[in-house]
Formats: sequence, C-alpha cells, structure tokens
Amino acid sequence: MVNFVDWLKGFVDCLNGFDNSLLPILAFSLLFSVIALIQSSLSRTFINPYQSILEVQNFLIQRIPSIPKFKSARKWLEYAEHLRNEILERIVFCGEAKKWRKAKTKVEWHETLEGNGYRIRKIRYEAVPNLWIPALLYEPENIAEKAPAVLYLKGHDPKGKAAVYAQAFCINMAKRGVLALSPEWLGFGQLNQSEFAHGCMNQLNLCGTSGLAVFYLSMERGLDVLLSLPKVDPDRIAVTGLSGGGWQTIFLSALDTRVKLANPVAGYSSFFTRLFHFKDLGDPEQTPCDLATIVDYTHLTALIAPRPLLLTYCAYDECCFEAGYALPPLLDCALPIFKLLKREEALSWHVNYEPGTHNYEEDNREAFYRFFSRHFFNDDPNFPTKEIPCENELKGEEGLNVPLPKENANFNSLAKALCQSLPKDAKVPEDQNAFRKWQLKKRRQLAQIVRAKDYAVNAYNFGTEKQGEITARFWQLNISGEWTIPATELEQKESEETVIVISDEGRKSVSLQAEKFLAQGKKVLAIDLLFFGEKQIERQNLFALFIDCVGERLLGIQSSQLTAISKWLKTERKSKSVTVCSLGPRSSVIALVAASLEPKVINELELHNSLDSLKAIIEQNWSFDKAPELFCFGLLQAFDIPQLVNLLKGECKLHKEFL
Repeated sequence: MVNFVDWLKGFVDCLNGFDNSLLPILAFSLLFSVIALIQSSLSRTFINPYQSILEVQNFLIQRIPSIPKFKSARKWLEYAEHLRNEILERIVFCGEAKKWRKAKTKVEWHETLEGNGYRIRKIRYEAVPNLWIPALLYEPENIAEKAPAVLYLKGHDPKGKAAVYAQAFCINMAKRGVLALSPEWLGFGQLNQSEFAHGCMNQLNLCGTSGLAVFYLSMERGLDVLLSLPKVDPDRIAVTGLSGGGWQTIFLSALDTRVKLANPVAGYSSFFTRLFHFKDLGDPEQTPCDLATIVDYTHLTALIAPRPLLLTYCAYDECCFEAGYALPPLLDCALPIFKLLKREEALSWHVNYEPGTHNYEEDNREAFYRFFSRHFFNDDPNFPTKEIPCENELKGEEGLNVPLPKENANFNSLAKALCQSLPKDAKVPEDQNAFRKWQLKKRRQLAQIVRAKDYAVNAYNFGTEKQGEITARFWQLNISGEWTIPATELEQKESEETVIVISDEGRKSVSLQAEKFLAQGKKVLAIDLLFFGEKQIERQNLFALFIDCVGERLLGIQSSQLTAISKWLKTERKSKSVTVCSLGPRSSVIALVAASLEPKVINELELHNSLDSLKAIIEQNWSFDKAPELFCFGLLQAFDIPQLVNLLKGECKLHKEFL
C-alpha cells in the first residue's frame, strides 16, 4: 500500500494551479475509499449459519457421560457412593472451598412472627465465612415429639422467600404439623445484588475455587439447621423447590443422603436434552465446570434411589424443562435403577396441565402433599392432601426480611479476598538458565490449565477477488475436523510477513488495522475464532459454560485455533514471520495465551485494549457472560498477565496497549 498523501502530492504537482490546501481532503477521501474496499471484503460471510452450532453440539455430545448398565444392586450402590465422593471432592469443593466445608454451621435466631396455628421464626445461618443466608422457619404450634421437616428451596424469583407460592407451601406444611425451612437463594429476595449475580460465581472459578461450593453450602447448611432441631425426625427430611429450587433439590438430594424424599419441580433436564432445547441451557451453577466429566443429570436422578423421588414438570412450560421432552429421558435412566433396588414404587412423576406454565401453584403443591403423605405418613387419611386456604395469612416482603450484617460476603468479595495472594509462585528466576527452565515448566502448566489442543488445519479456498491493487482470498479453515474458522486474506503485493488480526467485535471491524498493515507491505489474515464475529451462535455464553462443564476450556480451544492457523501460515502459506494483532480484552488474552504456549510459531504480538491484570475482572465485578473464556478455571491461581508476558521473553516480541 502506498503512502496516499505523498502519492497525491506528486500527482497534483503535475497539475498547474492546483490548490494544495485540498490535498488532505483528497487524501482522506482516497484512503476512505480503500478502507471501504477492505471493509467490503471483510464483511463477506461464507459459513453456513447452522454450521457453527452443529459443530458445538457435535463437540459436546461426544463428551457427555451415560449411565452404565448394572445387573447387581450392590454394584450400583458402590458406584453411586463413588460418584457422590467424586462430585464433592473434584467438582464442588475445589480450592478454598475445602476449608469452607470443614467449618461448623453457625446459626443466629431473630424475631418470631405469630401465625394461625404456627409461628415464623426468622433466622440466618453462615454458608461460607462471613456469608449469611436469611431464612424463615415455619414451625407448627402443636408439634409431635418427632416431626418431619421440609427444606423449601427457591428459584429465580425476585421476591425470593416472600413469593406467594413459597409462603403458601410453607404455611400449608406447618398447618400439617411439618416444619418448613425457607432460605433465601443467592441473588434473589434479600440477596438481590449485582455481586450475587450468578455469573459472578465464575470469579471464584478464575481463582481456582469452585463457585458452585457457595451454592452447595447454602443448601447443605440449611439441611444442617433442620437436623439440629430437637423435634425433627431425621428419617423424614424432604427437599423441594421450583426452577432453580428444583435444580437445588436434585443436586443436594443426589449428593446428601440425609435427604429422605425429593421433589424437584421444573428444575432440570439431561445435558443431552439441553443440547437440542436451548431454553434449558443452565446458569453457571447448573452447568458447573467439569461436572459432565463425571455425571449427567440422568445420573443425579438415579442417585436418589432407593429414596422416594417425585419428578414434577409442566406441560406448556414457557421458561424451560418442558414436560414432553425433559421428563422421559430422566425416567428412562432412573427407572431401571429403582427397579434394580426393588423400589420402583418410590419413583413417581407428575405433569402439570393447569396452568401448565412454569409454576409451583396449587396443583403441583397438592401433588407434593400426596407424595409426602404416602411415604412419610403411609397415606394417613388425617394428613390433608388438598390445599389449605391461607391467602389472608400471606405477608409482605419487608415483613419477612431477616437482619443481615452490613458487610455480608458475596461472590465478588470472596473472589477479591482470594485473588490477593494470587498467582501462586509468581516469582520469576533472574538467572538465565533457571529462567528458561521456568518458562518450559510454566508453559506445560498453562497448557494443562487451558486444556490446549494440538490442532491441524485443512484450508478450503472459497474464492478470490481483486479490487484495485488489493487481492482478497476467502478461506474456510477446517480445524482438525471439529471447527471451521472463516478467514479473509488480504494482500497488495507478495510478502513473507503475515499479520493475523482478531477482534472482540469480529473481523468485520478490523478494516483500519488491515489498511495499516497492508501499507507496511504485509499480508493480513482476518479471522473469527469460536464465538466471535461469524462464529457467534445462539446463547453462546451458556454453551461456553457447557464446554467447561464437559472438561474442556473455551480459552484453550480459541488459543489453540489461533496457534494452529499460525502454523498453517508458516507451513502452507510460506510466511516466514507471523504477527498476531488483537483488539479488545478477550482477544488479547487469547492471543497472549496462544503466543505464551507457542512463542516460536507467533513471532510478534500487538495487543490493543488489553487487560493489564486478570484481577481487573474481579475488581470490576465482571459476570462470565461479558467474557466467558476469561473465567478459565484456576488461570489466575497460576498466571496473571505479567507471568504470561514473561513466557514470551526472548522468543516473541510484544507491543501492548492496556485498557
């Protein structure tokens, strides 16, 4: 690319009487027209809109585990116990959560509200250090010496424990002589604050501590509270809840056998089901990192056996987990296990048709009362299975609030505390030989953390266009048969130097950078990595969670795609030098990780709007959906941006521009 101002000046000097004051205007106009030509090439799409989602589905479906077949009840019970231990040790209680788990449950009792035949006792309990959960205990006035109890868990309802259906359920149980504990769910009701947004739990993941542990301990400690009450019968403990409360129900009940009866309501489906019913794709806690390396939700359903399980789903659920497709796969997997344990009658299901939408209204509550009566009261006719009207006893949200500490912890404050001492072993050796050994060791560690891949590239040319002096080639880059990456190659003249340009906004947005490198006599390859530009898909942030859930890492996939393309440029396109130019914090971390892993493949990095520290993600309280790949589990535990930069030293030049 020529220098347009010099070219114009030379051209205009040939014209007598030309007004040189117009030169900047003409130069800008011509430059703008060239950028427009580049923009036209970069805007061309050539990936089938369904191809990207099909690739993601195919990638995931191969990695979801299925339940093995068992012929022996003893073998299943051994397997079930192994699964519980594996999930708790490897998935739930990672990092600092191991210490949280060992802490004793602290409980504080507050005001008591009188009801009609029952009382409501306000309490709070500590889930993890300095994080208190407000809860309401609905306690019958005339209680048996040993009474059953139920833990009622909430979902995504802004009113939390004050929701009408939640109050109605708990009042009804108390009127039946059953204790009911109704804790607040993280992010809702009294805990409705931005630092409790569920996507912020991934800040803990970044630090190498499971954010899922906070959810699990908030449930488990509630169970501890119930079992600590002297009049509660430990052999008659039930758990139930709607939506997110249904997810909590199956997760807690599968892993904690102190739960003796479970009724999740419209709360979950199999991972296989979610791949094809996108409205079922779950939040971070429902699709936690690495869970699907061990189990699917079909396993969790079967893990309830031989204890009673009622699966409730809604026929016309507009939210998620619609009965027609969500329920059958769970029954197909769980029923054989209940039969194997000779407890087929313990597995029941209920489909709600009135209103049939996402609810825990009267019909679903009465299904619970019947199931509860059958298994805890032997269908005693004195135990009512019809709803007891209580509209006049419902209370306002403020009246049910429980006092909380002013500095109650949350996801963000927990992550801030954790990241203070991270990364571990951050010191870099000064001795040159020791430094080289450190680089090799840390590259191996980084590759393991991001689950880096050794991809190969097969390139398919989808056409070549020439506009003026610029030649544009359009490529589909097939990455090891798993991914297809669209790439636009631009050149003005033959060059042995190529610049790969990636951007948070996709390759359509890089025309100015492309023009700059073309003007320097270099080739440009503008690409869209997975989940950028043309490679974006519907609900991709939730699919990003899914990728982590099956044991892979989005950051590793993207950075490995980038290194594979860099190798292809050197081997197939004969580039002697490859530079990566990244625009935006997401792309810059991807580029930095790729170059840190393969500094001999990527010769130079140019980072624009890069983070200067991964801790900025926590300091600014980012949710995972803002930059899903940057919440790579345990990355900050071992590396911050300065450590990644040190992996480049002596092998890859770096030019950076921090946010």
